[in-house]
Amino acid sequence: MNIGALVRRHRLLLGAGVLLGLGGTAATLLQPLLIGDLIEAVALDRSMTWPILLIAGLFLLDAVFAAAHFYLIGRAGENIVLDMRTTLTGRLLHSRIRAFNQLEHGDVFTRTVADTSLARVALSSSVSQLITSALSTIGCVAVMAWIDWRLLLVTAGCLGAASAVALGLARAVRTAAVVNRTDTSAFGSGLLRVLGALTTVKASRAERREARHIGELADAARVSGIRVTRLSALLMPAMNVGTQVSLAVVIAWGMARTATGALPIEDLTAFIMYLFYLVSPLVMLFLSLGELQQGRAAIDRVKELAEIETETDGVYGDGYGDGSKAPPRPTATAGVTTGAVAAGAVAASAAEPPAVEFADVVFAHAGAEAPTLDGISFALPRTGVTAVVGPSGAGKTTLFQLIERFHTPDRGSIRLAGTDTAALPLDELRSRIGLVEQEAPLMRGTVRENLTYAQPDASDAEIAEAVSAAHLTEVIAALPAGLDTRLGEAGTGLSGGQRQRLAIARALLTRPDVLLLDEATSHLDSDSEEALRRAIADIGSRCQVLTIAHRLTTTIDADRILVIEDGRLRAHGSHAELMDRDATYRRLAGRQLAPAAGAAS
Repeated sequence: MNIGALVRRHRLLLGAGVLLGLGGTAATLLQPLLIGDLIEAVALDRSMTWPILLIAGLFLLDAVFAAAHFYLIGRAGENIVLDMRTTLTGRLLHSRIRAFNQLEHGDVFTRTVADTSLARVALSSSVSQLITSALSTIGCVAVMAWIDWRLLLVTAGCLGAASAVALGLARAVRTAAVVNRTDTSAFGSGLLRVLGALTTVKASRAERREARHIGELADAARVSGIRVTRLSALLMPAMNVGTQVSLAVVIAWGMARTATGALPIEDLTAFIMYLFYLVSPLVMLFLSLGELQQGRAAIDRVKELAEIETETDGVYGDGYGDGSKAPPRPTATAGVTTGAVAAGAVAASAAEPPAVEFADVVFAHAGAEAPTLDGISFALPRTGVTAVVGPSGAGKTTLFQLIERFHTPDRGSIRLAGTDTAALPLDELRSRIGLVEQEAPLMRGTVRENLTYAQPDASDAEIAEAVSAAHLTEVIAALPAGLDTRLGEAGTGLSGGQRQRLAIARALLTRPDVLLLDEATSHLDSDSEEALRRAIADIGSRCQVLTIAHRLTTTIDADRILVIEDGRLRAHGSHAELMDRDATYRRLAGRQLAPAAGAAS
């Protein structure tokens, strides 16, 4: 994120605000001089009408300039924070899953919401205040030097010492602010972790333990926040001490010089007024420095988050990343290629490009000691149902994520209908793939909004067809407002099975070329599962359905089965073939067949 570019985009508002602030500063600096003229007019018994009118006009002009200044700077600040949040949100939404999964979601929320607000203050109000306060200070010092440079030297000595202390405090404020932002993010992450698994917390009777842990995180944020407050609070007293000492010296020495006639009374009055006028911009200068230091800490955190790796439509290539080339893709032939099991390959019909084709795909998650998928090769026809089975952790879900290009292979290639997925724009690729995740995530909103999330312009007839295919017609008809019934967070208001079927209907609505079902029947009762099995068989006549299956009922009906173990494709075939020749599949299926046989006897 280029912070400078965001600020330059609103330079007209910021510039106009700063100019108005400078205009107000000029009006303020002229006031003591005119008051000095008023005192001189009284002393010489001249008319006071014009001095009073000029002073009143300056007061009014100062007020107008100040109001316009704060409005324009505030508006520019809100525009900047809007740009920051939209830019940051866009990068997060387009981030690579691997990079996003390494972040704490509470910290992401804090940086996106709270830190951008602090950054707004630093980039608009604080910078503007620094400019106007600095020029006010320079203007006051210049006029005070013109009035009496000896008194200015005394004032500078007192205020200079106070300013040095204030600068040290401003640096300390920034360091403390960094710690406080980190502690606040840790509190947000901890709270989000607990609220995201509230039923588990209650079932585990962990409310007190979690409340104590969250309380400790909150207290850490409190302690670091108090340190920021304490250091910030010292800025004003540091300047006040310098001001009070300098004021006492100026009054004492100035009155002595006035008594001897060395300094006119109107000059002393003007000098004292400028001293008071100097205090406010000096204090605001150092307060703004403190705010700027806090804002810089927030800006650094926002920029760090904005550097998250994002998805691109660029080709990731067929090589290994070191310049060498991957092995040639296997040629698709009718049936199963010779030695396919040994090579880990399944081939499709040569009449048309396979719906999905993996060619020697290798992928490892960040930090993993061994590849999650190692040398996977297969090709699936344009239609039919393919079940993917294997022990937990074998790499089945990762297989789906690679097809969707949530991750990119470390080696090898993946083709969709004959085209390398790396060469397809992400929008086109994902529009041709339907995905139903195991958790079946839904969002707060109506049933209709969730159903049409991937296809907002779907017609009522298309919606009805998808709902019917997912065996949801009666469920939706029983809801209080039908499709317009509002759901809570994560689809609260529907049962687990109903949420899963709604996710299936959402995927079907896009009419995908390939439908990926990640254990789609895991939360369904027997009646709903039977209806969904018939729907999957019907869908399989129109596109390729690739389903991760743990239930034997799903694999028996599949046209083909892929057995994955330890990241490798160890076998493929029908249920009967695999029961005969593959020990892993026979073991997995036997665990379900044994209870069924016992129940039958």
